[in-house]
Amino acid sequence: MNENRIILDDVSRFYGEVLGVNKVTLSIPPGITSLVGPNGSGKTTLMNLITGLVRPSRGRISVLGVAPSQPQRLFRFVGYSTQFDAFPKGLTGSQFIYAFLRLSGRPASECRELTTRAIAQVGLIEAAERKVAAYSKGMRQRIRLAQAIAHDPRVLILDEPLNGLDPLVRAETIALFKRYAAEGRHIVVSSHVLHEVDMISDQVVLMSGGYIVAEGQIRGVRSEIQDQRPMQFLIRCRQPHLLASKAFEQDHVVEARLLPEGEVGLPAAELCGWGPGVLIKTRDADAFCRILNRLALGGIDIEGVVPADDNVHSVYEYLIGGEEANQ
Repeated sequence: MNENRIILDDVSRFYGEVLGVNKVTLSIPPGITSLVGPNGSGKTTLMNLITGLVRPSRGRISVLGVAPSQPQRLFRFVGYSTQFDAFPKGLTGSQFIYAFLRLSGRPASECRELTTRAIAQVGLIEAAERKVAAYSKGMRQRIRLAQAIAHDPRVLILDEPLNGLDPLVRAETIALFKRYAAEGRHIVVSSHVLHEVDMISDQVVLMSGGYIVAEGQIRGVRSEIQDQRPMQFLIRCRQPHLLASKAFEQDHVVEARLLPEGEVGLPAAELCGWGPGVLIKTRDADAFCRILNRLALGGIDIEGVVPADDNVHSVYEYLIGGEEANQ
């Protein structure tokens, strides 16, 4: 089973007195796993550990059964796109990918074929013979991704891969990740584009201060965070005043706030434009959902319900808020 997973077992990495990551234990299955956390939380260190660019101070790492200390074996099936924007001088996009592939000892004809395919997958065919130094930021990001996927890896480690991409290219890149995930590959990405993390992730790993705060599907992650905040629901209905008054009759409801048209004020992108409606905060989400069903059957015309906390952005916001509170 471990031969189809990325395993980190009690892994720590210290840079002198500075903590990189501490006591990290993860078992990452195939699919898209997003690392989420503020700058300095340990996301890049974790990626560098998985790819063997840094060694753990303690603990064990296995990538599909191979230790990162065996780079010649590891990079036969691992592709890594770092966040660092540096390239050899004078190379075109095509030469950049071709030179990388030749390092593996592949025949020149195969390298040319793989180069063309990788550049096509990131939509840079027309710019392939231009020097990378003349590329825009988004194009440089895409050529790094092309290098990572050029040898058809089973594992992709991608540090901020959506950074600097325009909306159309971003959508195409997300579609590429989803296709790879459907083929049973591992895609590990870090990102601050949180509504996209929501869209693409099969699972998320929340990091803070070098520690894993929570992991799993976002619904499970939200429940893992041991805070006392009520769960939030946004409800659009034709009788918001009546719904608010009925909700307030429940002991577990701590707030029922009317939301006029266009004044939702919540971070989740999918809530934009909702209203009029009611924002409900409850200590017992299951009980509230049962009550809501009864209210709908009793004649309150409910047009839509969104669990406003059930997304990466709200969990991430909580994580940042918790850190600020502790400073």
